[in-house]
Amino acid sequence: MRAPPARKRYGQHFLHDARLLARIADAAALARSDTVIEIGAGRGALTQELAARAGRVIAIEIDRALCAMLRERYAAQPGVTIVEGDVLEQELGALAGGAYVLVGNVPYYITTPILFHALAPPRPERAVFLVQREVAERMAAPPGSSAYGALSVTLQALARVELLFAVPASAFRPRPKVESAVVRITPRARGEVEPSREERYRRMVQGAFAQRRKQMRRVVRSLAPLDMPAAEALLARAGIAPDVRPEVLSPADFARLLAELSPYS
Repeated sequence: MRAPPARKRYGQHFLHDARLLARIADAAALARSDTVIEIGAGRGALTQELAARAGRVIAIEIDRALCAMLRERYAAQPGVTIVEGDVLEQELGALAGGAYVLVGNVPYYITTPILFHALAPPRPERAVFLVQREVAERMAAPPGSSAYGALSVTLQALARVELLFAVPASAFRPRPKVESAVVRITPRARGEVEPSREERYRRMVQGAFAQRRKQMRRVVRSLAPLDMPAAEALLARAGIAPDVRPEVLSPADFARLLAELSPYS
């Protein structure tokens, strides 16, 4: 069956470099006993590498024409299951039916929603994503760096994030206008906040970084109905200097801030 053309509506850019495809699959550190869920199977190039390493591959693809091609291609491989649909509408843990590893070439236009959907409990044992290089740098950025922001904090509060290697635009067809990179995310056994408070933590961090050039004494006053002395006292209890800015705070700092702000939310 001839491969369908790339569709702009789905942000499709197909990685064709065999060496890079193998490196991505290797980064997932798969064993024959593993179940791996693939986000955005496309034409199946990465699916093939995953199937050679894992015992079971569940490949999710939203494009109906590509799904038909994939089902034909993998009809003789019972370890490969093709799921047609939007990944944001899939319960990944239920789909896997147990422990799983997550791998995906994530469309640039919808990267952040997919990342947080993918890390909703029950989380994968680890996840390897091919994303826009700028996003990858933000995901892994340390406090105080120019790329550090709300995405860095909220991801690193839940998991260890590693920027593994760059992927040039020339490795894709059609060629995207940006460079890409591969990141590995390993969820922590215990994150900085309880699962029930993760959404509140995320909203607080986003609110703080919306004012990233302001000092924390002013940021806190925008997050809670406090006068200046009360805001500074709250920061003191959280162990945060009132004159620093959000961009220098660690995920643990924000977790302590959330605990102090809880009575006001």
